[in-house]
Amino acid sequence: MNTSVANTLKAIEGCRVLLGLQPLNSYSTAKPAQTLTFVPASPPPEPLEVKKLQDFVFSSQRLFVITGAGISTESGIPDYRSEGVGLYARTDRRPIQHAEFLRSSRARQRYWARNFVGWPQFSSYQPNTAHLALRKWEMLGKLHWLVTQNVDALHVKAGSQRLTELHGSTHRVLCLSCGEQMPRAELQELFEALNPTWRAEAHGEAPDGDVFLTEEQVQNFHVPSCNKCGGHLKPDVTFFGDTVSKEKVDFVYQRLAESDSVLVAGSSLQVYSAYKFALAAHDRKLPIAIVNIGPTRSDPMAVLKLNSRCGKLLPLIVIQ
Repeated sequence: MNTSVANTLKAIEGCRVLLGLQPLNSYSTAKPAQTLTFVPASPPPEPLEVKKLQDFVFSSQRLFVITGAGISTESGIPDYRSEGVGLYARTDRRPIQHAEFLRSSRARQRYWARNFVGWPQFSSYQPNTAHLALRKWEMLGKLHWLVTQNVDALHVKAGSQRLTELHGSTHRVLCLSCGEQMPRAELQELFEALNPTWRAEAHGEAPDGDVFLTEEQVQNFHVPSCNKCGGHLKPDVTFFGDTVSKEKVDFVYQRLAESDSVLVAGSSLQVYSAYKFALAAHDRKLPIAIVNIGPTRSDPMAVLKLNSRCGKLLPLIVIQ
């Protein structure tokens, strides 16, 4: 194992502590979650489709996996783009932009008020059978590296170690001024202390722990500053309009260079920060398989495309 990977695995264990999770050597998996409220309709996988994916995975020795929101919808988390059930299909609402969060105290107040209401539900979501299948593949030496676009920490909860959270995690909070980090659960306690009588009922659920509240509901919500320097607090995620750090991108490219095949699971790859890794894999002539309900940007590159639920198909693959 090279030094960069070893250091990353140590950092992941530190992140588990920051998130309040058990150490991996004492981790016990509860019954996997599954709900289809935010999952588009799709036919069950045909035996021939299962065999094709089985053959693809069997022929891979160092599998590189990219996951997106479609792998977590089966845990009950809504996404943005799923046909008929995603946020963009249900409403004209759009996620907060990075620049707006930085420049507007009103935008930060609105974001944190909605996140405060949504956090108890969002933080309670559990990995489903797809997350657990990928963790099993890793344990058996099949999965070389996993890159997720999701900020829900479900891969961490499932016990994945060879993991990069490309867009960060809502379970961590950082100060924009000094960089101090804290667990999101700790911030929830600060919110409660600052807003002892504030109450708001959500009018709907959105991705990434967001909910629908009116402007009137959020106007009296108080947002704490960093305890260390008084700076503004932000979830440790890459908002829309922001970019992933070069250090993280280079690290993922290194893991891709060590891999011999790519599986995309639950992502349309509409966001370029993930799509570029599929482009790089194609340039390297690595075979690409895709499991996603609906079309993706990389369909023309794929040697295999399956229009199936990740939680239904991935657990059927036998790792030998």
